[in-house]
Amino acid sequence: MSFIGNSWDESLADAFKSPEYKNLRAFLENEYKTQTVFPPAEDIFNAFKATPPEKVRVVILGQDPYHNAGEAHGMAFSVREGVRIPPSLRNIFKEINAELGLLMPATGNLTKWGSQGVLLLNTVLTVRENAPNSHKNKGWEKITDEAIRALNNPHLPIVFLLWGRNAREKKALITNATHLVLESAHPSPLSASRGFFGCNHFIKANEFLVKNGLAPINWRG
Repeated sequence: MSFIGNSWDESLADAFKSPEYKNLRAFLENEYKTQTVFPPAEDIFNAFKATPPEKVRVVILGQDPYHNAGEAHGMAFSVREGVRIPPSLRNIFKEINAELGLLMPATGNLTKWGSQGVLLLNTVLTVRENAPNSHKNKGWEKITDEAIRALNNPHLPIVFLLWGRNAREKKALITNATHLVLESAHPSPLSASRGFFGCNHFIKANEFLVKNGLAPINWRG
C-alpha cells in the first residue's frame, strides 16, 4: 500500500515508517475486511502516482474521498469516466465557467489536471461508505502533512488551493513566501455559496503561474 512508484516514495519515506502509519495500516486492513471503504485499496495513492512532487504546480486540497459507491478513485474531487458528476465537482465546474467561460465537461475525470501538475489531494485518503470524515485522525494526516512539507520548499513556486475547514487547517505548513495560498469554503452544496462561488481561484492560479514563468493550467482538461 505504501509503494507509489515515483519520487513521492523518497519524499514520504519517513512518514511511511512512522508509528502513525503503522497504526493506520492496521486500522485500514480491518476496515477493508469489515466495512465498505472508498476508494478501492489499489487506488488510494492515485493522486501521488499522477503527479510526482517535481511536477507539482498547483495543489487542490480537499477533505476526504467521495463516500458514495463508484465515485472515489484516489484523486480529490475526480470521478472516473462514465460516473455521474457529483455535486461538489459540478460546483467546481460552475466556478470555472463563471471565471473563464469554459463549458462544463461531459466527464468528471480530472486525470488530465494531474498530468499538468495539479495535485488533487485530500487531507484524508480513505473513507467509510456514507460516513464522511470517518477516517479522520486515524493516521492519514501524517502522510498528507509530510506531502505538504515536501512541497513547501521546492525551487519552483506552487499555488495551494485550500477548500474547506479541513484543508485550511494545513495552511500553517506552508511557510515559504514563494508560494501562493488561496483559501475558500468547500465547493459542497452545503457551503459553496459561503465563499467558494466567486473565489476566482482558477484565474488567480494561472495569473500566478504565468507571472512566475510557468505554463498556466488548462482547466478544461
